[in-house]
Amino acid sequence: MTKPLLHTLALAAALGSAGAQAQSYGNNITLEQAKTVINAAETEAANRNWPMAIAVVDTAGQLVAYVKRDDTQNASVEVSQAKARSAVLYKRPTKAFQDLIAQGGINLRVLTLEGAVAAEGGIPLTVDGKIIGAIGVSGMASDQDGVVAAAGAAALQ
Repeated sequence: MTKPLLHTLALAAALGSAGAQAQSYGNNITLEQAKTVINAAETEAANRNWPMAIAVVDTAGQLVAYVKRDDTQNASVEVSQAKARSAVLYKRPTKAFQDLIAQGGINLRVLTLEGAVAAEGGIPLTVDGKIIGAIGVSGMASDQDGVVAAAGAAALQ
């Protein structure tokens, strides 16, 4: 095997072990479900007094619902949506990419994947084992974004 092929296979193996499940896409998230997710995430952010942008996308990464809390930094508008798109399109939490990048080496090739966001805060949304969309949160440190995203995702369970 050639060296580039070996590197490609190694990256594929790393991505496979980085949080992707053998999940299928289901029906797109409904507006009612998206509002449930947004409300739970916003409640978590409000309880912690964290200014955040919260986005919910469908299985194609298209925006379904969105909220930007007062005093949220403007950059978080786009970042929250990018995290949600990354989570749904790659079928894994964005923390999986963050963890791969932290390991360095060949995993740095993740940086070449179009639309992959290597910062915690994007989580696929599932119902009955099927991915119906994703939530993306931005505004605080990545681990704090992840806390709020997890609260939103849990609202569907």
